[in-house]
Amino acid sequence: MSGCVNDRFDVAIVGGGIVGLATAYRLIEQRRDLRLAVLEKEPALAEHQSGRNSGVIHAGLYYAPGSLKARLCREGKDALERFAEEHDIPFERCGKLVIATDPSELPRLEDLKQRGTANGLQDLEEGGPKRIRELEPHARGIRGLHVPETGIIDFRRVALALADEVRARGGQILLGTRVTDILDRGAWRVLETTRGPIHAANVITCAGLHSDRLAAMTHTPGEQRIVPFRGEYCVLTPAARDLVRGLIYPVPDPSLPFLGVHFTRRIDGEVWLGPNAVLAFAREGYRRRDLSPHDLADVVGFPGFRKLARRHWRTGLREQWRDLSKRTFVEACRRFVPELRSADVEWGPSGVRAQTVTADGTLADDFSLQESPRVLHVRNAPSPAATASLAIGRVLAERASELFELG
Repeated sequence: MSGCVNDRFDVAIVGGGIVGLATAYRLIEQRRDLRLAVLEKEPALAEHQSGRNSGVIHAGLYYAPGSLKARLCREGKDALERFAEEHDIPFERCGKLVIATDPSELPRLEDLKQRGTANGLQDLEEGGPKRIRELEPHARGIRGLHVPETGIIDFRRVALALADEVRARGGQILLGTRVTDILDRGAWRVLETTRGPIHAANVITCAGLHSDRLAAMTHTPGEQRIVPFRGEYCVLTPAARDLVRGLIYPVPDPSLPFLGVHFTRRIDGEVWLGPNAVLAFAREGYRRRDLSPHDLADVVGFPGFRKLARRHWRTGLREQWRDLSKRTFVEACRRFVPELRSADVEWGPSGVRAQTVTADGTLADDFSLQESPRVLHVRNAPSPAATASLAIGRVLAERASELFELG
């Protein structure tokens, strides 16, 4: 653990995930003399969304052309791959195959191709059952869209490499430092923490699952709330890994921000299936039995969640059942790989997605940044935030330089 909690900083970044670390890296890259600290409540970095994801480097297929997601995903992918090469972090462009299994999905698959083309993706290829089998011999469907630019990486390794770069340039990483309040004290923002007060002229919050609570500490307006969704993965047994060469995805449901159950070959050779998406009863509730009465009351008491639940209760029940029944989970996967058997599948890790929901029950889709005096907040940064992290960091660093007059 480095640094003194009584130091005074030009910029304090709250959150030691990949977005917070990328922002710190971009800031200190611009100004080596910047007094900068990253505050992380956990004893280690990248303990939540940054270290509990499928490890996919997204190419930018899904996102509305012109959106922050579309622009920053493409920029961030290139920056991420360059950073990985410079730091000897292995990654692989293994490609993704999006498969339609029903004629009703074909218009959506075509729309997806057009969206990807508009976002600048290269070498997108559509094909029928024969081409699907050439790319994924054990997969089946009526039409597929191949996305060769999609890749895989270990984002935790990327986060740790970013932290090393921040430290090497004089930045401080304060672990085990939970922010409990942010006070306005004239020229300083005083961050009350579990290690004592920290003074910062300016603050950037990249708090993921707690982004709304950090914004509330600075009285930043906005009727939006984080609703945590737990995603459970299964893993293929080593003997069954040959069933999947790369990444196999369904055609997504446009009414939901989740991509549906899919197959992901990881950089370590494992193959993950999933995730599903069920309401987590704690913001950091990675097990089914994890419950935080405070977190749950926060969600249930939010009118936006109740509107969302009324709108999607059938989908919620299906996801909940699939979370409890491995047989049902496997059946969903067998749509794409019919040879898959229950014996090939074991329950694996889980993650919790920080999903921003607005007061009218809308699931916020695009990245969202918000400003208040001497504070920048990252309010919504779901997937592909890890892929886009260096681009998000660039945007935040440039905005901070202007807003905070860093010079």
